[in-house]
Amino acid sequence: MNRRRGILTAAILGTIFLASSGIKAQTTGWPVVKKEMKPWTRWWWMGNAVSEDDIKTSLISFQQAGLGGVEIAPIYGVKGMEEKYISYLTPEWMKMLNTTVGTAESLNMGVDLTNGTGWPFGGPQISLGEAASKLIVQTYQLKGGEKLAEKIVVKEPRQESASLQFLTAYGNKGEILQIAGKVAADGTLRWVPKSGSWELYAAFNGKTRQMVKRSSPGGEGYTLNHFSHNALNAYLKRFDDAFEGSAPNVRAFYNDSYEVYGADWSEEFLALFQQNRGYDFRPFIKEFVSKEATAHQARLKSDYRETMSEMLLANFTQPWTSWARKHKGITRNQAHGSPGNLLDLYAAVDIPECETFGSSYFHIPGLRRDSADIRNVDPDPVMLKFASSAAHVAGHNLVSCETFTWLTEHFKTSLSQCKPEVEQVFLSGINHVFFHGTTYSPPKAAWPGWLFYASVDFTPANSFWQHLPGLTSYITRVQSVLQSGKSDNEILMYWPVFDAWNKARGKDMPFKVHDIDDWLHPTPFYANVKNLQKVGYSIDFVSDLLLKKASAREGMIRTAENATPYQVLVVPQSQMMPVETLQQMLALAKAGATVIFQQLPADVPGLGDLDKRKALLKDILSGLSFADAGNGVKRMNLGEGKVVLSEDIQKALVVEGIQRETVTDSGLGFIRRQDGASKYYYLVNHTAQTINQEMPLNVTAKSVILMDPQSGYTGSASFTSEGSGIKVKIQMQPGEAMIVRASSEPLTDIKPWVYLDRAQTPIEVEGKWRLHFSGGGPVLPADRNLDEPVDWTAFGDADMDNFSGAGQYSVTFKMPKNKASEYILDLGKVHESARVWVNGEDAGILWSIPYKARIGKYLRPGKNTIRVEVTNLMANRIRYMDQKGIEWKKFHDINIVDINYKPLNASNWKVQPSGLAGPVSITPY
Repeated sequence: MNRRRGILTAAILGTIFLASSGIKAQTTGWPVVKKEMKPWTRWWWMGNAVSEDDIKTSLISFQQAGLGGVEIAPIYGVKGMEEKYISYLTPEWMKMLNTTVGTAESLNMGVDLTNGTGWPFGGPQISLGEAASKLIVQTYQLKGGEKLAEKIVVKEPRQESASLQFLTAYGNKGEILQIAGKVAADGTLRWVPKSGSWELYAAFNGKTRQMVKRSSPGGEGYTLNHFSHNALNAYLKRFDDAFEGSAPNVRAFYNDSYEVYGADWSEEFLALFQQNRGYDFRPFIKEFVSKEATAHQARLKSDYRETMSEMLLANFTQPWTSWARKHKGITRNQAHGSPGNLLDLYAAVDIPECETFGSSYFHIPGLRRDSADIRNVDPDPVMLKFASSAAHVAGHNLVSCETFTWLTEHFKTSLSQCKPEVEQVFLSGINHVFFHGTTYSPPKAAWPGWLFYASVDFTPANSFWQHLPGLTSYITRVQSVLQSGKSDNEILMYWPVFDAWNKARGKDMPFKVHDIDDWLHPTPFYANVKNLQKVGYSIDFVSDLLLKKASAREGMIRTAENATPYQVLVVPQSQMMPVETLQQMLALAKAGATVIFQQLPADVPGLGDLDKRKALLKDILSGLSFADAGNGVKRMNLGEGKVVLSEDIQKALVVEGIQRETVTDSGLGFIRRQDGASKYYYLVNHTAQTINQEMPLNVTAKSVILMDPQSGYTGSASFTSEGSGIKVKIQMQPGEAMIVRASSEPLTDIKPWVYLDRAQTPIEVEGKWRLHFSGGGPVLPADRNLDEPVDWTAFGDADMDNFSGAGQYSVTFKMPKNKASEYILDLGKVHESARVWVNGEDAGILWSIPYKARIGKYLRPGKNTIRVEVTNLMANRIRYMDQKGIEWKKFHDINIVDINYKPLNASNWKVQPSGLAGPVSITPY
């Protein structure tokens, strides 16, 4: 084995300088930062009560905190500020938008614009005819020779505009007739059957009458019919008029998650269904609405859902993206919650966006997670991967995420809690984080300022704001890597959407984040994803439509010109599969690809030409002949490639030589990027164990760099080459992340990474401590002299219990003579984040577990001074305000609610521990 120390030249690697972080770290090794690499934030404009001066002041503050851009989201307003409201898209509102764009450009920031107010799309320009539609079905009984006494009109209240779509008559002898043409304008049926008993099913195009949720002034109105191209054109015309032929110069137009309720119809449906499914929907309306669930009904509804998916893609997502191009913009879209194939909808836009909702459990020791302050929902990383997979397969570089929505109760979220949650997002393939979020609040607004009802409050009023550059710098470093080069996942996995659609229950099928226990978790697809990721495989999902565009070349599967090719296509157990999809899979194999089936498909979906398609499937399957490849795996050579069959996908991958990354055996999470001659590994330790070992990686390299995204520190790693990979020495504490850059090029001019191998006896920082409160409220508590650091909430002092802000702990101590390569400062328990100065030198922001830092270069023999600025949460001050009846909840619409959507009352909250609890020590290595 040949042990090397790898070093890259600064010219090759580029540099990063994060002035806002306050961290003076070795800078060699990081990609040059662009504004997209910094985190952005959703910026709620409450009532659009904004001013040019305050917009400029706010953006400067955001830029100094390390934000790279904002997404303007107009919403409901603040009580008492009605005279300041600006109606949406008026000339005055456009003036505010132009000021935002111009100021952001001067600060090297970006601006995205929500393509509406509140959510979902809708507003005053949407007439009732263009509003979200629903299918209303009414039944009538009629006997031969009789005339129907009642009129065929909608009985449901407030549906006067509902139009008759069709009227199907079912006779007791099996007759099925379409008689809508026999209905007069007033609803009178001019048809009398000659004999028999008849059931009539009248289908109407009704309206959900859903209004835009949380709309801003000037944005009130009906929700758009997302399945109608004409309705979309009517909606977007208001923007065309407001822009007056001049592009607004925003980077992207944004669409929030699809929260359109009960919209299961559109007038365009019948024609498209006939065209794409090959038969008439109308004769099946009785079965469609029947409560008697049958396999035949499930097939019918599968066809219905496939058609609705096609309408949403063709009539909304694709033309909306084309419209954005006309205005020199791109699109950012949250497809989840849509009654369509999520992968197709995500792939059709420029920046697919997912969201995290709620809080995850991590095994990191000391990470606070109070069950009373979290929602009973865990964000599932597999759900996030629908967005990242679509981007990777379609060749889009950026994948965004609405991050930290309801992470904890209001005012109780620490930066340390944010870290593993955003790391889970990164591990899912996301590389463009949006905070949820930041409320526009004028500087003169009384504390805590203007607030949104469902957010982590990333606002300057938050006591953690002065330490926010710790988090933003970390995210920037990680995203600078995850936006470099291309994704590097080896497995392409088919998502069997037709198995999900083949259900007799319900009508449309929105793939909601909150319903994954129904449509995702019970599936073989999900089980395979979880199992393969756990053992170290990297996966992207593919739909039938996206797979149709794929080709095979040199044994690899290529899905788009800008996409990284895949080593293998994995097909989990799929009950229902279109014949065309199976044919494409086999065509890929003939062209040289490896295709692994867990089971061969058992059936075809839908009803159209069913017998013919079943026979074709049977014929194709009968032509497949497999030979035993050992270990429970069967193989068939097909053209230049092969088809593999195995109940155990992992065994098949091993037999076919598809290597896994064994870093997961130690509990680490990882994701890779390929950037020219270099491969990046982003590693995260969410375990309770310290990692200190030679870590195998599936990459050959002549040099390796370790890059600490927490501090920015970099150095050449100790590594060995072994077979077709390397072993890199990695040291990580619980809660830490590390980036490994392995290059096929030799490196020079980078200092060796200083490993912490031999810890000496820790030195307790002893001396007379001084606690001084430097900013916050409601009042600044009196200074204190301390024998040792302790939380300021431990004294039983009312001013300290009610205080939210910053307290500075300082001490002068004597450093014994010691020979060491490095010294690690350990702050012990911190509530909740800290910034450290050693002998007047800024040693960085310690904002997350494990609250440790390298400080050797700042220490000197003998007398030393350490100052630790600690900020706590907003919770204690909010508790005080509610106890004293000080009004701050003054917002229209939903106002402020707690995490369970009940009116928030903090008066009974416990005092949150605040300050530096220690013990503070320094360990020489």
